[in-house]
Amino acid sequence: MTAQSRIEAQMNLMLRIHVVWRGLVALLAAISIGVIWQRMVETPVWQKILFSFVCVLVMIFSGYGAYQISKRNHAGRMVSLTLDYLGFVVCFVFALNVGEFFIGIDALGENFGKGIPYLGITVLGYFLGMLEEYFPTKNKGAENSLKTVSKWVMLGGFVLFLWQVNALNGIIYFLGKLAQPSGSIAIGGLVIFGLSLWSMRQPNTAQALNVKTGHEQIINGWLFLSPNLLGFLIFFAGPLLLSFYFSFTDSDAIRTPNWVGFENYAKILNIKFVTLDSPDQLARDVVDIKVYDEVGRFTFGNTGILFAAADKFFWLALRNTLTFVLFAVPLSVIPALVLSNILNSKLPGMKFYRAVYFMPSIAAVVGISLVWQWLYNATIGYINYFITLGIEFWNNLFNVAVVDPKIQWVSDEKTALLAIIIIAAWQTMGFNTVLFLAGLQNIPGELYEAATVDGAGAWNKFWGITLPMLAPTTFYVVSTTTIQAMQVFEQVFILMNPAEGPNNSTITLVLYLYRSGFQNFQQGYASAIAWVLFIVIFGLTLIQFQRQRRSSIYES
Repeated sequence: MTAQSRIEAQMNLMLRIHVVWRGLVALLAAISIGVIWQRMVETPVWQKILFSFVCVLVMIFSGYGAYQISKRNHAGRMVSLTLDYLGFVVCFVFALNVGEFFIGIDALGENFGKGIPYLGITVLGYFLGMLEEYFPTKNKGAENSLKTVSKWVMLGGFVLFLWQVNALNGIIYFLGKLAQPSGSIAIGGLVIFGLSLWSMRQPNTAQALNVKTGHEQIINGWLFLSPNLLGFLIFFAGPLLLSFYFSFTDSDAIRTPNWVGFENYAKILNIKFVTLDSPDQLARDVVDIKVYDEVGRFTFGNTGILFAAADKFFWLALRNTLTFVLFAVPLSVIPALVLSNILNSKLPGMKFYRAVYFMPSIAAVVGISLVWQWLYNATIGYINYFITLGIEFWNNLFNVAVVDPKIQWVSDEKTALLAIIIIAAWQTMGFNTVLFLAGLQNIPGELYEAATVDGAGAWNKFWGITLPMLAPTTFYVVSTTTIQAMQVFEQVFILMNPAEGPNNSTITLVLYLYRSGFQNFQQGYASAIAWVLFIVIFGLTLIQFQRQRRSSIYES
């Protein structure tokens, strides 16, 4: 038998093994479905459905991969690599969980401070090795000795760090946990999936499956993308779908959730408008107060309309949120547009002012809110202090008696939401300014030069060139600012005490969602609120997109 024939026989054997392995995985997935529904009695139904769905996908793709490998198509290699990679990740996480690795991380964090000095020794060893790059020597023996000393110092410092933080006992405990049956299963899965990945990545296997250079580049691209993609699926897409399921249940995070259908959505959207015989007619005279609460009333003349809802707090939160958006978005977009035009000029010191205006956007929301809480203080706050000074100056100058209002910024329902709007607009304006500034710098200067030749003034240039050319940037800024404003939470939660504000004047949709889900433990109802909020945000964004699209068509 020639060497080529021997290699071909080995490849055929390897491909047969992979076909059998893929079939075995599909069989194990089918068996797992039966185990899930027969043995996991106390497991919630939604978890059984989810696990069964995953098993069905594994069965389908494993069978497809086995078929493609038997036909020697590169698609089988792609499927095998994907399934084996996901299996390797699952076994790896399962092994860490069995070994209580994440609990050990918490223990390491408690003792980490004790080992910091020894990490300094490691850093010192690293800089010792760097000396050769800055102070090269002609003696090669001295250079090698210095590098050797650097490595030993770094190793010694790291070993002392592990000893000081008691990491050795943690490693022994971790290995002991892995010696248990569940840990052995995880290690076995790691070895099997790892070997399958290694064999599929071999050049001979790739050649046998007719893999081309483009296919290999696609695999490498997905491999580099996989950490972010897996994080998205596990920590975003997964909880998103789970919350959608919970929105149709009465989940309270304690008991097994029961399916209630559209009951949560019906409660949110259950509203009633009733005509009043007089503006001050009591709500209980026209609606069943056991079902409906008064949200507000619109009066005109000797009559009026009562707005009642089964959940008045949702509609109050929606009113406050939309009011916040109505004022906060223009106050953070229009000044940003003006500032960007000023900062785009050739005046001296513009770089400094760009940094100054952007700083509030990168500052921590908690710290900013606490500072503004102090500024809003009705007694010692600087805002009321300067208002008092201004009124005193006005009264002395014109000999009038204007009364100092002594504004209760966060305790008066008339100004509480305004206080939040001012903070949000001030903090968002700098970021929007940078975006507008980037858009302005992409406008060709030839347009302004041609307009100048035609005799256009500054105002005509702004309306005829700047605004139309900034349309894509404006759309992006308005859309992102609107979405951010619809999700306002931190400023309200920190600034207001209680967070709902006086007479529920600052309760917002996200705040009400938080209160329902994490304070009242009505997580099913909170999930429904979250999806209604998503629909509202999506609707507003879609309206803006359609307006931008029509504007672009008209301009073209």
